[in-house]
Amino acid sequence: MNFVHPVDIDALVEFLRLCPPLDTLDAKRLARAAERATVTPYGTGEVILDAFVQPERGLYVVWHGRVSVWTNPDRIRELPAYHLGPTEMFGYVATLLGEAVGPRVAASGDAVVVHLDPDLVDPVFATRHGAQLLAREIGTSRRMMAHGAIPTYTLVDDLIVTAPLLVEPTTTIAEAAARMEKTGLPYAAVRQENGGYGLLTDADIRRAIASASPVTGEVSTAMQTDPPSIRLGSSAAEALITVLESHGDVVLVTDRAGGLRGAVASRDFVVSSTTAGASLHEQIHRAETVDDLKDRYRSVPGMLTGLMARGLAPSRIITVHSAVIDAAVRRTIELVSEQYPDLSPDAFTWLSLGSNGRREALLSSDIDAAASFDNALDAGEIAKYRPMFLKIAEVLEQAGLAHDRHGVSPVNSKFARTHADWARAGRDWITAPEVDDAVIMTCLLVDGRPIHGDRGLPQVTRVFGDLRMHPRTMSMLLSASIAQSSRPAPWRRKKIDLKAQFLLPIANVARWAALSVGSTALPTDERLLAASGSDMLTEPDATALADAFDAVQGIRLAWQMEQATADRTPTDVVRPEHLTPVDRAILAEATRVVTSSQRRMGNMARFIMPER
Repeated sequence: MNFVHPVDIDALVEFLRLCPPLDTLDAKRLARAAERATVTPYGTGEVILDAFVQPERGLYVVWHGRVSVWTNPDRIRELPAYHLGPTEMFGYVATLLGEAVGPRVAASGDAVVVHLDPDLVDPVFATRHGAQLLAREIGTSRRMMAHGAIPTYTLVDDLIVTAPLLVEPTTTIAEAAARMEKTGLPYAAVRQENGGYGLLTDADIRRAIASASPVTGEVSTAMQTDPPSIRLGSSAAEALITVLESHGDVVLVTDRAGGLRGAVASRDFVVSSTTAGASLHEQIHRAETVDDLKDRYRSVPGMLTGLMARGLAPSRIITVHSAVIDAAVRRTIELVSEQYPDLSPDAFTWLSLGSNGRREALLSSDIDAAASFDNALDAGEIAKYRPMFLKIAEVLEQAGLAHDRHGVSPVNSKFARTHADWARAGRDWITAPEVDDAVIMTCLLVDGRPIHGDRGLPQVTRVFGDLRMHPRTMSMLLSASIAQSSRPAPWRRKKIDLKAQFLLPIANVARWAALSVGSTALPTDERLLAASGSDMLTEPDATALADAFDAVQGIRLAWQMEQATADRTPTDVVRPEHLTPVDRAILAEATRVVTSSQRRMGNMARFIMPER
């Protein structure tokens, strides 16, 4: 052991025993680690580790004092991202990934740091506690960047350059225009009674003037009442796609609580290096022919690989991917419908179901869908659309999207009904959940999201708004969500199905939990957040499930990118030998999290759920 402080091995062993996940090591391994450790004192500002330059292998633990940590190489000159104190560790992410992903660490005042042998790192993080720590830190597989180590202007947060301009609804248009001119902003957010925000842009003011509306009128007469918005932490690509899909120029940015934090306009995106997804989205949106669309969509794997290389978080990459899928489906509907002039594309709403409905689709995902028709059409008229839907499925398949034309697809008459028929079917499923496949259909439609036609809440989805008032149906849905067969099978097998064994069980729990609190959220993480702290889902369980979901999605994304790069068809099935010890530890931890959460929900249901 190399050290400057007067410390013996026994004292170091006792200290290491206080540092999770090192506390999982037996006495013999701890003693060996202490014997091979280096203990070094540092003065204020002295650099301990700069893993952006080159990852120095090993595991660092703060013994005395405090250290400052920078997680973004572009922000080294700014304040540190956070500080670490005694028993807290760093450096393991770069060691495990073998990449220069950071962080940079320097002493905050006098500090003493223990540097442990790199051979200790893999065994430590292969334990349950080690996997928990790693999942919280990176939530990814070996090819992902460390949390926070991403280029400037990757996130929408980086694009907000000034405080938001917020006005009251009684402010006059002229007043708002003057304030916009003074601040140099192309918009004014308008406070609304429901707690949300309206939006007034330069374009809105020009339209008001063109329609001869008096500029002395209130902004509420000219503003957008339901403007596009996005949360802090979203990628710049997501924000730009939101702007493009709204056919506007400005998107509001809010925090998780819904508070206004700023806005970004089209001009703000020129500094971002991660808007390739938005560029491809727009190219697909403007495709002039079916062949053109197919060619452009085939570049999606390359776009996803590029976003990964720039360090964008897996969850953000997947959201961008889902938006590009939406654009491809919408444009396919528009182009194919031109070949059927006697059929109106305005007569139906296209509902995206399943993982893409939840905005969680990857390259291997089936594009499940349904169509909801205008009530004026009868069964015979709806049947005339079947050839068009078959052609849509064919184009999507040729472009690289797995569209099931015989199963969950508008090609199947079971998934092509009028608005009224869907609503009637939904009520039947709720009142008689044991009949046929009522539970399966309910789960599919609850995940429904309209991407063509009427973008409002579909009638069938509105039917499920009071689902929690039907205890028998809720009990059956809960049973399906926490059933033994739904639990992840032991991962020590010849093949691991990342979706079926890990992701679907979490998505099922999240769906049920969200329904139990009346939430209409679709993404799994948002559903878990909405139900967190409820009678059936504790806050620790919700957080652990969300962490596990993100971590496994990261592993799944990396695996599919690896397959796509090798020109293999992306799948959810992977052999254990293709995973690192850390990946396997994360999967083992995900198994434990899901099964324990399911068990607790089942136990709580006996006391909380009303009688059937």
